[in-house]
Amino acid sequence: MKIVILDAYTTNPGDLSWDWLNKYGQYEAFDFTKPEEIIDRAYDCQVVFTNKTPLVKATLSALPNLKYIGLLSTGFNIVDIDHAAKLGIPVANIPSYSKAAVAQLTFAHILELCNAVGLHDRAVKEGKWSANRDFCFWETHLTELYDKTIGLIGFGKIGQAVAKIALAMEMKVLAHTPNPKGWEGVENFRFVSLDELLDKSDIVSMHCPLNPSTEEMADKFFFDKMKDSAFFINTSRGGVVREADLAVALNQGKIAGAGLDVLSQEPPKPDNPLLTCKNCYITPHIAWAGFETRKRLVSILESNLAAFINKKPENIVNGL
Repeated sequence: MKIVILDAYTTNPGDLSWDWLNKYGQYEAFDFTKPEEIIDRAYDCQVVFTNKTPLVKATLSALPNLKYIGLLSTGFNIVDIDHAAKLGIPVANIPSYSKAAVAQLTFAHILELCNAVGLHDRAVKEGKWSANRDFCFWETHLTELYDKTIGLIGFGKIGQAVAKIALAMEMKVLAHTPNPKGWEGVENFRFVSLDELLDKSDIVSMHCPLNPSTEEMADKFFFDKMKDSAFFINTSRGGVVREADLAVALNQGKIAGAGLDVLSQEPPKPDNPLLTCKNCYITPHIAWAGFETRKRLVSILESNLAAFINKKPENIVNGL
């Protein structure tokens, strides 16, 4: 069996190994693959692994030997899964591997907005503490999370992991999801409508998939319903936000700040308005990138492949 990894570098920049693939066949790992290079590199392969290299209808139709697609991600919009199903090619994703890591980064952004650790570190190293007459000082408004309300849009495993951290910090949690169930009787937790969540939350955090119902849902009208003291967090998908509207909301003080790990285009164009607006902290899609998290991803990738070979496929997203 021939196996190709189209974009191996992001998942494994050199601190992990692909050699476990030798158990299953002959493999080749490319750091990056341009769309026009896919067919040449994957033509003879039965198994293709991809993270962000697109496998569209025309490409899939041009790969006569392809039997299985393994995603190095949870999201699967990079593959035309419906056409893959018509061709009898199962597509497997990596679910839940990063829930703890994404929840961790969600709170890293929240804590930066509340405590301004980076700002104060820079101030100290610039000599401002040494020159201060008092034993302490602060450069900006500081916020205590105790008894604050966080609103979670989407309540899958990541949203639930965020909720558990928030409750441990003695916050109140509101959640909005198409299928509100479970968590009955949990103190300081409620399922609510979107409007109530936006109206009552001190922090609004996105944990929903990108689909037609969520695309650009965080728009002008969304931000207008939030408190002007509230923070907005997005560690889900950049496309759930209308970025120009978020920039306006931040620059005009309609909301107090934002923490983002994802943007609609990655890498972003230099003229993305969020790169220069007020009170917006952006990390380069790193929630999933911790060593332990990527090691878990690769372990599940192997488990998925072994299950397919054993005719007991797991984590198939296109119904095969």
